[in-house]
Amino acid sequence: VQLQASGGGLVQAGGSLKLSCAASGIIFSIASMGWYRQAPGKQRELVATITSGGTTNYADSVKGRFTISRGNAKNAVYLQMSSLKPEDTAVYYCKAQYGLTNYWGQGTLVTVSI
Repeated sequence: VQLQASGGGLVQAGGSLKLSCAASGIIFSIASMGWYRQAPGKQRELVATITSGGTTNYADSVKGRFTISRGNAKNAVYLQMSSLKPEDTAVYYCKAQYGLTNYWGQGTLVTVSI
């Protein structure tokens, strides 16, 4: 199983970025997918999740600013981030929950400058 995250970078506060995570080695359409992040010195935290049926869940801190979506035809999950704040700076990881197993990608760094 491989999860390849991409799309991170440096953006000014108020800007937007779209993260992508391409999955292989699983039947993507039945996996629940999620984005998590870890800021320096902090624990990894949930950002957003999306079930195989398309039900979404967001951390309170990103509601109304971030949107998670999935493209089953492309075996990919996306995170559209808008109105970014400096406190959104973190390494963002995608996760696939497949059966009883969680798989993690390598992470992509998002840096939001003032």
